[in-house]
Amino acid sequence: MEPSRRVSTALERLPFTNTALKKLPVDDSEEPGVSRAVPAACFSRIRSLQPLVRPTLVALSQPALALLDLSARDVWSDPAGPEYLSGSTPLPGSEPAAHCYSGHQFGLFAGQLGDGAVMYLGEVETGTHGRWEIQVKGAGVTPYSRDGDGRKVLRSSIREFLCSEAMAALGIPSTRAASLVTSDLYVSRDPLNSGRRIPERCSAVLRLAPSFIRFGSFEIFLGGDDFSGLRGPSAGRYDIRAQLLDYVIETFHPCIQKTHSNRKVRNLAFFREVMMRTAKLVAQWQCVGFCHGVLNTDNMSILGLTLDYGPFGFMDRFDPDFICNTSDKRGRYSYQAQPSVCRWNLARLAEALGSELDAANAATALDEFMPTYEAFYLSIMRKKLGLVRKEEPEDSELISDLLRLMHNTGADFTNTFRLLSRVPWPEEGDSEKAAVGPVVDLVLEQCASIEELKVSNEPTMENRELAMILSMAQTNPVMFGMVADRPAVSLQLERMGRLKELLQTDQEELQKKQRDDWIRWVSRYRRRLARECDDTSDLSLIEKERLVVMNSTNPNVVLRNYIAQNAILAAEKGDFSEVNRVLKVLNKPYSDTFGLESLDGSHACEEKALNGRELAYNKKPPVWAQSICVT
Repeated sequence: MEPSRRVSTALERLPFTNTALKKLPVDDSEEPGVSRAVPAACFSRIRSLQPLVRPTLVALSQPALALLDLSARDVWSDPAGPEYLSGSTPLPGSEPAAHCYSGHQFGLFAGQLGDGAVMYLGEVETGTHGRWEIQVKGAGVTPYSRDGDGRKVLRSSIREFLCSEAMAALGIPSTRAASLVTSDLYVSRDPLNSGRRIPERCSAVLRLAPSFIRFGSFEIFLGGDDFSGLRGPSAGRYDIRAQLLDYVIETFHPCIQKTHSNRKVRNLAFFREVMMRTAKLVAQWQCVGFCHGVLNTDNMSILGLTLDYGPFGFMDRFDPDFICNTSDKRGRYSYQAQPSVCRWNLARLAEALGSELDAANAATALDEFMPTYEAFYLSIMRKKLGLVRKEEPEDSELISDLLRLMHNTGADFTNTFRLLSRVPWPEEGDSEKAAVGPVVDLVLEQCASIEELKVSNEPTMENRELAMILSMAQTNPVMFGMVADRPAVSLQLERMGRLKELLQTDQEELQKKQRDDWIRWVSRYRRRLARECDDTSDLSLIEKERLVVMNSTNPNVVLRNYIAQNAILAAEKGDFSEVNRVLKVLNKPYSDTFGLESLDGSHACEEKALNGRELAYNKKPPVWAQSICVT
C-alpha cells in the first residue's frame, strides 16, 4: 500500500515564473554570500540560505496577501509558513537571488550597492492580480552586503511593514508588505547613533511589487565618476543596459512598446512615463505630509512606487523644512526639497540611459517635471479643500497662504485639513465670526503653544557661524547681502525674526493674533466656496459632493512616529497585538470610526474601536517618540 502524500499548502502552490532571471543576465558564482564586485549581471543567485533561529510569524496583511491570491488563514495554518516567509526555507518554484544596482547617495555616486539585506524569491503570476515580484527583506548576507550582516531588526521591520500598508491604503503607489516574521537571532545595533550598541532581534518582511527595479539599476553601467572616481560594476556594458531597458519597457509598458517602432522615440516615451509617475508620486507625498528621508537614486522606483522605508516620517505640525533623517545634516531630503530632489534623480537616470535617449529631448522632458508636479499637487490640494467644481488662478495663493498660516501657528497638518470639512457653507446674511468661530477654535486647540513655537524657531546653525553672519551685517553690509541670499542663511534669519517676535509677545496676545489670522483665512476660503455654485446649481448636491471629496482625500489617520514607536515598544516585549491593531486602523485611513489621532493638538488617542477596548495613547508623545527613528 502506497504511503499517503502530504497535500501542498497554498504557499507551496504559488505559481512562480521568475521572468527577470530568465530575461536578464545572472551572476552564477558559487561563492556563498561573499561581498564582492559583480560585473556584467543584473542579479546574483543566492546558493545557500541563512535561516533565522526559530522564526515566528507575528503579523500578516490580508490586502497584500490577496494580491497573491492568498488568505491570512492559508498562511497562518501553514506549519512551514514562518520558514518560507523569512527566507529560511526556499518556497517551491522560487529562485533566491539578489539584485545588483548602483546609486547616487546624498548627491554622490557610490558605485556598486545592490540588495545587501534583501533576497529576491521570484515573480508570481496570478490570474486575478497579475504579476508580483516577491522579496524577503532581512534574509542574510548577499554579494552586495559590503560590511553589513544582511539582517533587519524588529523596529525597522515593523516600521516598513506598517508604513507600506498605510501608504497603499492612502492610495499612494507603494511596495507592499505581506508578512512580518521575528526570530530568536540577535544582532548588535546602535539605534540612536549614540555610539552605544545593543542586541536587537532579527526580523524579516515579505515585500511585494510588480518590480523592484530602480533608477540605480541603470547606474551600474556608468563609467568613472568625476568626483568620487567610482565606477558602476558593469561600466560600459551598454549591451546589458539595452537588455535591461527592453525588459522593463516590454514587461511594464507594453503599450509604449507596441506604439513606437523607433527605439529612441520609444525610450523617450518611457522616460516621460517615469517622469510623470514620479511627479505624481511626490505630489501625493506632499499632500499627506510624508517625508521619505533618503531619496537617493537607488531608492527611486522605475515604476513610480514608494520604495525602501527607512527613516521616513509623517509631519505632525506643518513645517516645510521638516527633516526625518538624523543623517541629513544639510536638509537635502527635507519635506519641501522632495520635488526638486526627484527631478535631480531623474536627471541622473537620463545620464545613466545615455545614448539610449536623445539628450535634447531628455532635457525637454526634464523641464516638464516641475510643471507636471505642480499640476498634480494643485489638483490634489483643491480636493483637500473641497474645490471640485471650478479651478481659479487664485487657488494656488489660497493654498500657499494656508500652509504659511499653518507653519506660523504650528498647526497639525493632518488634523487641520480634516477639520476644514467642518467649515460651514456660506449663507447670505450670516455673521462671519459666528459662523467660522467654532471651527477656528478647534483648529487653535491643536496649534502649538508659544513655548513650542519658540523652540521650533530657534536657529539651527552653529553659534559661532551665526555670530559671524550677524557681525557681518554690521561691518560689511554688501557681503552680508550676498550671504543672506543663500537659502541656508536666509532660513536662519527668518527663524531669528520669528523668534524675536515671539519673545516680544505672550500666550494671550499670541492666541488673539492667531485667532484673527485663522478667521481671516477661513472667511476667504468660504468666499471661494461660494463661487463653486452658480444660479443653476443644486446647492445641497454641491455641499454633499464637497464633504465626500474632502473626507476621502484628507486622511483621518496617518502613521505618526509615536504610534509606530508604541507598537514597537510593545513588540519588543513580545506583544504584537498593538502592531496588528494599528495595521487595522491604518487600513481604514479615511474612516471616522477608526482613528488614532486626536483633534486637541496633544496627540491623545482615545478611540473605542476594533475589539471593544480603548485604543489609548499618551496625551503627549514622550521625547523618544517625538524624535526621529533611525533605522
